[in-house]
Amino acid sequence: MSEPLKIGLVAEGPTDYEVIQAALKAVLPDPFIITLLQPEATQPQLGSGWGGVLKWCQAAQQRHTGSLDTDPTLSGFDLLIIHVDVDVSSFRYDDCGESALKLAQVNHWEMLPCSQPCPPIIDTVDVLLNVIKSWLGPVTPGDRTLFCLPAQSSGTWLAAAVLSSNNSLLVDAECNTRLEKQLAQLPKKQRIKKSKRMYQVKAPKITENWEQVTRVCSQAADFEQVISKAVDP
Repeated sequence: MSEPLKIGLVAEGPTDYEVIQAALKAVLPDPFIITLLQPEATQPQLGSGWGGVLKWCQAAQQRHTGSLDTDPTLSGFDLLIIHVDVDVSSFRYDDCGESALKLAQVNHWEMLPCSQPCPPIIDTVDVLLNVIKSWLGPVTPGDRTLFCLPAQSSGTWLAAAVLSSNNSLLVDAECNTRLEKQLAQLPKKQRIKKSKRMYQVKAPKITENWEQVTRVCSQAADFEQVISKAVDP
């Protein structure tokens, strides 16, 4: 029997881990092991959220040059997934503090905010991807480095999995920056608050209803294609 695929995940937070793991269970035919590299308890200085991903990327360029595929600290992984929610496109660097703004200026990172008119979401995704790559500086994504950019957030994928297909919240869902908050405001029996425990309970619906998720969320469909190509090039 072949070894399970080893996946390293750089994510904004633990709820994103639950969503992405559930998506991978729907896409990958064989067992896998996923390790959350960021946020990581032994490196609290990096923090969490998109600012934590930003700092992880900066740390990657400080310890290594060239492709992430050849970074010795990542050699144990078959795939590396870097996750950022697309709603980050509407934020500013100083939302993460003055230090982040100074780093952006010194390192000549691409500009935030960078959101484009939506729909279509792809215009914003393309610009945001360039922003994230600028955080890596001279370090380049390799063939085993994949990006996961749920629009507007990973909560959108959860909403697409748990709500009926004709629910009004799913109309132009990838352009709705408030969808996670709206899930938390639903009637009590339907309400989904953004917590690790709640997302753990609901995440299996993403695996179960993945086809509906990909119909509602173009970024989920793109993620499936990217993963499938990476494991079966």
